[in-house]
Amino acid sequence: MILKIDTKDQKTIKVSLKKDGGVVSEMTSENEYGSQALLPLIEKLLKKNKMEFKDLKEVEVEIGPGSFTGLRVGVSVANALGYSLNIPVNGKKIETELQY
Repeated sequence: MILKIDTKDQKTIKVSLKKDGGVVSEMTSENEYGSQALLPLIEKLLKKNKMEFKDLKEVEVEIGPGSFTGLRVGVSVANALGYSLNIPVNGKKIETELQY
């Protein structure tokens, strides 16, 4: 299942689950501080579909045009999920080598 994050509108965020190119489920949140609702909305969407973060195979994130702050939050969350779950973000795997 693919998680799609759309935060291009600063006050409206959309998250959806995609499978085989089609949208399976979608949720939207509108408020003055849209980006603050992103992670709770993702959790709500997963719970609604009886899924957990580990069930995700990829994250897609809207990269613009749109609200700079909204896009930055969406990309940051997508990258954090991709890194922590070891899954691709927008088709690319995030590979970082920690050096101490």
